[in-house]
Amino acid sequence: MIQLPILSLTDEPAELAQKLGDSFSTYGFAMIKDHGLDPALVRQGWEKTAEFFALPTEEKRRYYDAEAGGQRGYTPFGTEIAKDAKAHDLKEFWHVGREIDPASPIAHTMPANVWPERPEGFRDTFEPLFAEFDRVGNIILSRIAVYLGLDKDWFEPAVHEGNSILRLLHYPPMDASQGAEGAIRAGAHEDINLITLLLGAEEGGLEVLARDGSWIDMRPPEGALVVNVGDMLQRLTNHVLPSTTHRVRNPAGDRARFSRYSMPFFLHLRSDFPISTLEGCISDARPNLYPEPILADDYLHERLVEIGLVKA
Repeated sequence: MIQLPILSLTDEPAELAQKLGDSFSTYGFAMIKDHGLDPALVRQGWEKTAEFFALPTEEKRRYYDAEAGGQRGYTPFGTEIAKDAKAHDLKEFWHVGREIDPASPIAHTMPANVWPERPEGFRDTFEPLFAEFDRVGNIILSRIAVYLGLDKDWFEPAVHEGNSILRLLHYPPMDASQGAEGAIRAGAHEDINLITLLLGAEEGGLEVLARDGSWIDMRPPEGALVVNVGDMLQRLTNHVLPSTTHRVRNPAGDRARFSRYSMPFFLHLRSDFPISTLEGCISDARPNLYPEPILADDYLHERLVEIGLVKA
């Protein structure tokens, strides 16, 4: 059985950079403890997440905009589908995005946040929690930059005002949410963004596809982060850091009667950032797979079409 090492964000920066890079280059994933997210805010986040998803379906659907591609607010159960999958995922979710200065030159590329009337304190919890994820994500990016031979602050302008998203995920009990044949909680997929920071994986169900074709069960310590490479970083690094296929399988036995909650933070590049292969990731042995750059916003749109959240 493969077990990823548990890394600590408090490790000496150069040492952590190497450990992170080794884990990412091998698995596309890493597990990180001592990440420093405000535990009180995280606790409130779990409480508000459960309270919101317990609301009546009709009330939740008031915050769904089918034309917005699920980028903000509520997305109903059974809407998202993994690329090339035949059945929709057995989940519902809520998206919180970045609050951006209206005077910013890229403000028009990001929709405004949607805030529900209930539960009370929802916005007061998730605005600062978004900022906490953003802070920790930038620390991790600085370690990745060092591993890639870049200045530790290389990613700062690339993600400044980036279109990052905090997703609150609810997988209902299976006895109340059986979908089409072959449907699972989250079909096999790769993430679109730069890196993902995930809380809640200790519940079980998250699996990562190993190079030998087997599935690795990701079960971090209580409260630890699972962090993975997204397609944008894979493209930027010419697959030096791979974006690895993963899924959330259906639970068995008694666990099927319980909801599963998780909280991924999708850290994105700013909308006008050109994703152009890093020179240090190109060699005779590793020719450039992406000679034509693409803007982050255009790449995001392409992928949202693929997973059924927006129309072409």
